[in-house]
Amino acid sequence: MATILVVDDEMGIRELLSEILNDEGHLVDVAENAQEARAYCMRQAPDLVLLDIWMPDTDGVTLLKEWAAQGCLTMPVIMMSGHATIDTAVEATRIGAFDFLEKPIALQKLLQAVKQGLVRAAEMNARANTQFTPRPITQPEPELATMPSIGAVALSIASHSVAETAIASPSECVTISLKLPLRDARDAFERAYFEYHLKQANGSMTRIAERAGLERTHLYRKLKQLGIELCRNRAES
Repeated sequence: MATILVVDDEMGIRELLSEILNDEGHLVDVAENAQEARAYCMRQAPDLVLLDIWMPDTDGVTLLKEWAAQGCLTMPVIMMSGHATIDTAVEATRIGAFDFLEKPIALQKLLQAVKQGLVRAAEMNARANTQFTPRPITQPEPELATMPSIGAVALSIASHSVAETAIASPSECVTISLKLPLRDARDAFERAYFEYHLKQANGSMTRIAERAGLERTHLYRKLKQLGIELCRNRAES
């Protein structure tokens, strides 16, 4: 399952793409303009972005330039447009777009582009992981080994390498290997984070959404994506 962000000012396009990609087993989030897309990517990094070029506030090519200049282009971006010229498509590709789809988008072209984009996303994550080389540490650092606050991230340091991260909760300790792919490590951390806050908030989705800074709809999707079961009588509170 991949997280895909669809950015388009047309509601019909957002709903259609969401329905198709949900049927393919992906988690789909939507943004109707560049401002919402920026805010979304500040909260989390999707695995793939489908980005419309012509939008009322900021066009997709300008947003793509912003992400590239800020070093935020860490995921494949597929541009979409029904009016763009070849020059526009070439410019978007030069900036860093992975692919370009012309509207109306044919189903097979969409699915093929998404499939190839997710392969590229996996390659990007793998490359980022191999480029990270922990600095050897010969002596444990007590200030990192234990944290005073519950739920904080504590670093477990081996004699010659940083091997794993331990996340302490009120009643258990969850260990996350730093050798995992970035997406798997992130999911493990988020799962521990939300399970902790579910206990602290007694299952209140309103309180958890406020603490996490997420809308309830997105929170439900995130918990479902992470495989976290909710008590029905508490999830409505």
